[in-house]
Amino acid sequence: MDRLTALRSFVEVANTASFTKAAENLDLSRLQVSRHVQEVESWLQQRLLHRTTRKVSLTLAGEEALIRCERILNEATALETDALTHSQSLSGTIRVSSPIGLAQNLLIEAITRFVSLHPQVTIDILASDRFSQLVDERVDIALRYTQQPADNLIARRLMAIDAVICAAPAYLAQYGQPAIPADLRQHNCFVHLDASEWELIKDNTPERVAVKGNIKGNELATLTQAALMGYGVIRLPCDLANPLIESGQLVPVLENYHTPGSSLWAVYLSRSYQLPAVRQFIDFLAATWPQDIRCALPPV
Repeated sequence: MDRLTALRSFVEVANTASFTKAAENLDLSRLQVSRHVQEVESWLQQRLLHRTTRKVSLTLAGEEALIRCERILNEATALETDALTHSQSLSGTIRVSSPIGLAQNLLIEAITRFVSLHPQVTIDILASDRFSQLVDERVDIALRYTQQPADNLIARRLMAIDAVICAAPAYLAQYGQPAIPADLRQHNCFVHLDASEWELIKDNTPERVAVKGNIKGNELATLTQAALMGYGVIRLPCDLANPLIESGQLVPVLENYHTPGSSLWAVYLSRSYQLPAVRQFIDFLAATWPQDIRCALPPV
C-alpha cells in the first residue's frame, strides 16, 4: 500500500472527524479510507482514533501522530512542488472561495493569467460574501477580508485595502455632501451584513458613527448597484470603488477623513497539506497583486 495515500486518509479523517467526508474529499470509498487508517494504526502499533456511531475523534496518540503525518505530507508536497517547478507544468483542480466583488475584478483577472501559464490547472470559483467552511465545501484557498484570521487557520497576507465612503453624483446633488462623520446619520447608508457602525479617522483620532438605511444586504455587488442608481451612501473597499470613482460613477465623501479597511488574506486549514498547484497559485497572487490599495482620486 502507498503509505503517503494512507497518511492522507488518516489526516483527512482527523480533520473532518468523519470517514464519510474524508472519503468524499479524497474521492475514495469509505471502506478504502477505513482500511488506510487501520494500516497506519498497524504501522504505528497504536490506536489513533476513537470511533463511535456518532463521531470520530483523536486519541492522545492520534494527536501526536497527526502532527507528524502532516509534517511528512507537507515535506512530500514541497518536494513535489519543487520538482514540478523545474521539470513540468502544474495540473489539478483548485477550489477558491472569494468575496463576490473581488472575484469579479482582481481575482478573475489573476486566474485567467494563471491558467494561461498553467493550462492543465482548473480553478473552481466559489463567489460569496459569507465565510466559506473550508472542510465542508472542500475549499483549498479562501480569500478573506479580515484584520486577523482565526487561530485554527494558516494564513498569508496578500495586501492591505483601504475603504472609502462614496455616493453617486445624483444622490449628492439632491441630498448634499456630509461635512463631518456625524452627518452620515442623516443620510441613507447601505449597510453590508452587520457593519452598521462606520469608523473614520482624522489627526489620528478615530470616530465611529452608527449608520442606517432602508436597504441592507449580505453582498456588496447588489448594494453597489443601489448606490450607482443614486439611492444612498455606501462604504466600499477601494479595489471595488476605484474603477467607479475613476469613471465618475461614484464620488468619495468626507475626503479629509481616512476610512480604515482591512487586509486580504489567503487562508487554508492548518491541518491540511497543500497541493503543488495551490501553493503556486498563492505565490502567484502575492507576486501579482500590489501590497496595498488606496482610494483613487475622483476625475477633475
